[in-house]
Amino acid sequence: RSATNREIPDSSSGRSTKKDKNDWLAFKSIFTKISNLLFYNYYIVIIVINNCIVNFMSNEFKQISLTPGFMKHNGGVLFRNISETEYEFKSTINENHLNAAGITHGGYLSALIDAGAGTAAHRSADNAPCVTISLDIKFIGASKVGDEIIGHTKILKKTNTLIFLFCELKCNNKIITSATGVWKILKVKPSNLGPGG
Repeated sequence: RSATNREIPDSSSGRSTKKDKNDWLAFKSIFTKISNLLFYNYYIVIIVINNCIVNFMSNEFKQISLTPGFMKHNGGVLFRNISETEYEFKSTINENHLNAAGITHGGYLSALIDAGAGTAAHRSADNAPCVTISLDIKFIGASKVGDEIIGHTKILKKTNTLIFLFCELKCNNKIITSATGVWKILKVKPSNLGPGG
């Protein structure tokens, strides 16, 4: 062939092929980023839904007075987690809980706080056994037979060995007892000591 008959490559088509390849790589990169974003958002949504279900299930009151003892003998204590630092417990007053004046005995309210707040300390210490060091209680109001007493405990501070908390008991949406306390976290292997109550 002569030089005049040779095909001369079209430089514009070479540029077009390179541009098409760059467009494809850009599309592929964007598609991958969007896919990853959707996957991770989907994954996060699944985790959030799962946590909500677990929190809802764990927020139901459950009986903690399962073994024979003082609180089980006195009707037991129902308990639930609200958050990592807040807990609730409740009990219903019966005739055995009354004093001679016909209102709930202060000793029973003290025991209820000790069991409920002690369980809160136990839970906040990753289920390590805890014992009461001090409990300062103030009696503010009264309750009677049939009343439901709801306790609310807030963990104020936690160290490696101690838990400081505040607790109040309410009856008919009125505070009847408040308390501050300190619990010692025992450095023993988890055992069947379980929560307070």
